[in-house]
Amino acid sequence: MASLVQQRVDHLLNSQEADHHSRAAPLAGVGVTIRGAISSVATEAPISSPGVHDRIISIQGEGDMSTAQEARNKETYHRFHEAINSGDLEVISKAVDELIHPDGQFHTAERTDANAVQAQKRIWEVLLRAYPDIRITLEDLIAEEDKIVARQTVTGTNSGEYRGMPPTGKSVTYHEIFIIRFADGQITDIWGVVDLYSQLRQLGHIPA
Repeated sequence: MASLVQQRVDHLLNSQEADHHSRAAPLAGVGVTIRGAISSVATEAPISSPGVHDRIISIQGEGDMSTAQEARNKETYHRFHEAINSGDLEVISKAVDELIHPDGQFHTAERTDANAVQAQKRIWEVLLRAYPDIRITLEDLIAEEDKIVARQTVTGTNSGEYRGMPPTGKSVTYHEIFIIRFADGQITDIWGVVDLYSQLRQLGHIPA
């Protein structure tokens, strides 16, 4: 297309130069300007604007970094999940110390001064006593930048004291969702929603 336009401009300029010798010099200058502009368009148009290529590479690099971070966060959570399903309080305690940051926070509706490490150790001490056969099934695990969302189903048989109540021998199935933030491969924040109402109703502690 640029070649066709070039030919037409050349034809126009040559015609003007033949008919108006007195204006040959100005027109020649115009011709140089126009031809230069067309040449510039023809040769430079396909080239990306300055910095665009670098920006594309930068965005691609950030995407790769984010993907790697999300994969690492998932792997860390799977390790924690395997530990809690071991049913061994010592194994769980070691995993908590390794995978949760010492200053990590556990955000719950029930106010507590305990940090995430202390809270998790206490929670699993209580749950393993109440449900020695407790099992956590990971239904969904979604990663986005520095966070993951885990949707889980909990099952177990109430064979020990729980929340001040004697064991009922009843089995329960309830659901929970956690949002977990990571930094440098460790858990720094935990937000959780647990269907406690369903759990207590199945145990007979509250009316159905």
